[in-house]
Amino acid sequence: MKKLLFFFLLVLSIISVTAQDSIDTIPPYKKDPKIPAFKIALTDGTWFTNEQLPKNKYTLIVYFSPDCEHCKHEINEVIKNINELKDVNMVWASYKSLSEIKEFYTKFELSKYPNIFIGRDREYQLPSFYRVKFTPFVALYNKQGLFVEAFEQGSEMSILLPQLK
Repeated sequence: MKKLLFFFLLVLSIISVTAQDSIDTIPPYKKDPKIPAFKIALTDGTWFTNEQLPKNKYTLIVYFSPDCEHCKHEINEVIKNINELKDVNMVWASYKSLSEIKEFYTKFELSKYPNIFIGRDREYQLPSFYRVKFTPFVALYNKQGLFVEAFEQGSEMSILLPQLK
């Protein structure tokens, strides 16, 4: 009986170690350099997807929360530097309710900026793709739509803006 129990525990430990080795720790955005597929509900109720992004422009994808103080700081920095960012697609997506996102949109007067697309990621596609831990999460893509850099706790304009030249 002791041999059977020992054998059972040995097999169980081997299965456990093998299962742990198969867990993929690399986020999808580090494996696939293209802008991910997404579908967000914009504040006007229409849908916006990655296919609708204007081509041949840098793209920032920002995963945020409307009640996050760091996210508010991030949008204020974007607005302060909007002249340098006017030719950059900016997708701001959140899991929060559309009413909270609309309040953020209105408060920061984002309707003034046609290159900012803001909405709700109902399917939770972007945080899964980026494995977001903190907001704001910012991903930068070049004019060819290929990944450049991720800023896991928001971007600093002093680091971001030189990459857009």
